[in-house]
Amino acid sequence: MRAGQESAFGLSFDPRALTDLLQAPVDIRDLALAQLQDVVNAELFGRKLTGDLSGYRKLTLDYRNHWRLVYALRPAPPAASHRMEIRVVAVRPRAGNDIYDTVGRRLGMARRPLSARTHAARSRPPQLLARRPVPKPGPPRAAPGPAHSTLFPTMKGSAR
Repeated sequence: MRAGQESAFGLSFDPRALTDLLQAPVDIRDLALAQLQDVVNAELFGRKLTGDLSGYRKLTLDYRNHWRLVYALRPAPPAASHRMEIRVVAVRPRAGNDIYDTVGRRLGMARRPLSARTHAARSRPPQLLARRPVPKPGPPRAAPGPAHSTLFPTMKGSAR
C-alpha cells in the first residue's frame, strides 16, 4: 500500500484468533501480519475453503505449509469506515486438521467440518441413487439347432 492510500477492507479478530496469533512462533506471527496487510489492501486473497467451511478463506503462512490462517470477508458493522471487513477466525498449525477443527468449534459446528472432497467420498454416486428394478429372468430359450434346409441336398441318397 502506498503512503496516503486507504485500505480496501477493515480488519477484525475473533478474540481467540488474537490469542492464537500471540501464541504463535515469532516468525509465523510476522508472516501472518504481513499477509494480513496484503489481504486488507486487496493485494492478496487466500484460497477458498469448501464443504462446511465454504465462505471462508485460508492463507498458508510458512514455506513448509505447516501454519494456516482462516478468515472471512463479511459486511462491516454500520459505524465502520469500510463496507467490508476481514474477520480472522483462527491462526493454527495444519497438523491433524487442527486449524479446521478449531474453526468449526468457533463457528459452533456440532461435528467436525468436512471438505467438499470428503462429502463427495462419503456420498453415494448418482448411478446408485436412481435404481431401476432388475428384470426377472424368463424361461430359458431353446438352444438353436442345426439348420434343416431342403435347398442343399446331402451326399446321401440319389444325389451321388
